[in-house]
Amino acid sequence: MDVFEAADSRIACRWFLDKPVDPAIVRDLIGRAARAASGGNLQSWQVYALTGAPLADLKQRVAAHIADHDPRHDDAEYPIYPKTMWEPYKGRREAHGVQLYGALGVGRDDAAGRLAQYKRNFEFFNAPMALFIAIDRKLGPGQWADLGGYIHTLMFLARGYGLDTCPQESWARMHRIVRDFVSMPPEQMLFCALAIGYGDHTHPANSFRSPRAKLTDFCKFMGFE
Repeated sequence: MDVFEAADSRIACRWFLDKPVDPAIVRDLIGRAARAASGGNLQSWQVYALTGAPLADLKQRVAAHIADHDPRHDDAEYPIYPKTMWEPYKGRREAHGVQLYGALGVGRDDAAGRLAQYKRNFEFFNAPMALFIAIDRKLGPGQWADLGGYIHTLMFLARGYGLDTCPQESWARMHRIVRDFVSMPPEQMLFCALAIGYGDHTHPANSFRSPRAKLTDFCKFMGFE
């Protein structure tokens, strides 16, 4: 798979097959992704990789925590979205929700169905591998950008192995449980999780592609005539 196909075929996979992933492959991905661009070569990423019994144990702990409440109200380590959304971002987010819940047959007024789908984040959508990605709290916007570059590099490289991924900022709401479980030092902030596995492309949650804005909506060309 070439780099263009890898970028084009990447999706936020929301259901994975019951198929194991070779741990050596994930080790390779984590290491190779470190070639991502990094201003001043600070390499701002910290990664915690879980599979097998530790992953199952963590999921059980989180399931017990969210069993009787809505985790969307748990405080995250950082503001995942602005408190008040505006256009064009508000419309894009809402349209994506329509796509996802429409594909799953969950109605707009089905609060229980929407909550159940959200809670599947904390099952890693059945993925057999999970990464938690953190950053030093004292680092700034430039290093946060580099962190995103690392995550995307890893996701594109995963496609080279035929793997799918799902970046999950929702896990920032479980930072206390994750921190204790992986012994994350207090100076680190949990940014997101990343589910890794072989995607089930027959599952309704993976049956659509979220649209992207037209090139002219976000890029101004000068001297290209």
